[in-house]
Amino acid sequence: MNVSRAADRVRIAPSRMAGIKVRSRTHRRLLVSLALLVAAVFPGQLGELTRGLVVDAYISVSVLVAGTLLIFYGAESLLKFNFDNLLRSSNRFAVPLAALLGATPGCGGAVLVVAAYSSGKASFGAVLATLTATMGDAAFLLIAKRPDAALVVLPLSFFVGVVSGWAIDRFGMGGIAAKPLHQKSSCTPTGRTRSVDLLFLALATPGLAFGVLSLLQVEVPEPFATVSNYIAFAGTAVGMVIWTTSGRSPFYDKRGSAVTRVAEETSFISVWVIGAFIAYDCLVEFAGLNLEHLFSLAAPVLPLAAILVGFIPGCGPQVLVASLYVTGIIPFAAIIGNAISNDGDALFPAIALNPKAAMLATLYSGVPALIVAYAFHFFAPGFMN
Repeated sequence: MNVSRAADRVRIAPSRMAGIKVRSRTHRRLLVSLALLVAAVFPGQLGELTRGLVVDAYISVSVLVAGTLLIFYGAESLLKFNFDNLLRSSNRFAVPLAALLGATPGCGGAVLVVAAYSSGKASFGAVLATLTATMGDAAFLLIAKRPDAALVVLPLSFFVGVVSGWAIDRFGMGGIAAKPLHQKSSCTPTGRTRSVDLLFLALATPGLAFGVLSLLQVEVPEPFATVSNYIAFAGTAVGMVIWTTSGRSPFYDKRGSAVTRVAEETSFISVWVIGAFIAYDCLVEFAGLNLEHLFSLAAPVLPLAAILVGFIPGCGPQVLVASLYVTGIIPFAAIIGNAISNDGDALFPAIALNPKAAMLATLYSGVPALIVAYAFHFFAPGFMN
């Protein structure tokens, strides 16, 4: 009898450990959510800055990611196919497919490839291809303001991504394998959608309309501007609730409806985006960081500076680089270097799920970025300026 009881304790120990880990993760996420709330209501410059960044992150990133993921996951559901399996079964065409998804404006396509890699369905070369090809939200600005340059930058980034990905897979230079998690989730059963997911989608739908207007740089008049702010606050709050209370492993757990997966994964990315926005803007506001001033120091280092900025996670700094290009402050060599080296918001889930692979892919993307950028700098200095 004693032996039997001991065996029972051994059998239930793993589930108890899993429960402890989930509670610990929930507590950490709750602390992060409370810290963001305190920062948002804090009086003075910090509170004003935080509230503005929450709105910016939701309107310019979160709703666009949600829209892209909903298209892909909705297509999976309607057409009865699995995107991860499509990448895995594409063999030599997996890398071009990954690069194509990365080259699409925004970060949603690249996020899908990162998720596929994290679940063991895509190669490291595919991850490098999509991160190299993606320009993130900066692509929207370039298309709107300099479509002639976009017709060069986006296809060239795609080509460099394909070559880089094939080279990495061919010579086995990845060095880090994906480590998929295999854990049960207490989340919604397959095919069902929670009320909180529907609320998230209900807020994201008008938010997406405001996000598109923001990308097109259309000024939203009052009272609609105020409405967009309230939608952003409410959408962020719902997303924080989903992120804090979730028992899922985003990008690993494929159960749940398309809407559930969109709500879970967008909320996960949004937290990282808000954190990055706050960190970057605090450096600008309180530490005097001035990228425009750094870019103006000397012409020969402009491509290198733009490439280094590309290593910063998120789309905010990359949009700034694109803005400097369309206004004529930096040359084409700088924008193409940044486009190849930057990973947009897709780097956030990559860092969270496999930080070593994310850092390695980012560093690898810097090599072709240097080659292409300085090729334009030395051999075609006036191209597309």
